[in-house]
Amino acid sequence: MKQLGQLEARVMQRLWESGRPLAVRDVLEDLQRERDIAYTTVMTVMDHLHRKNLVRREKVGRAYLYSATTTREAHTASLLEQVLADSSNPSGTLMHFVGQLSPDELAALRSALDEAGGG
Repeated sequence: MKQLGQLEARVMQRLWESGRPLAVRDVLEDLQRERDIAYTTVMTVMDHLHRKNLVRREKVGRAYLYSATTTREAHTASLLEQVLADSSNPSGTLMHFVGQLSPDELAALRSALDEAGGG
């Protein structure tokens, strides 16, 4: 899974946060609070996300409603999995990553490993 571009990430963030399907207009209005952006730009980005299978869409009337196909956590886990797969030394990469974690993040990792039976 490829990392998202900046605007793609903002659109996905809106979809994840909403917890419900959104129309292009909904996402546009939200994004326009932060920057000047055209309807067609948001529509194109959402169409690209659909072609990448990151969002599903359902036609309601004349518009599509979009929702994420996966959770933010599952998407992030896929990115981490890709980083490790692309590394010539996955164990070393993982050790560097773990070495940068805060004490709270380490505790969360330990808890997750215990839950998964890997601790």
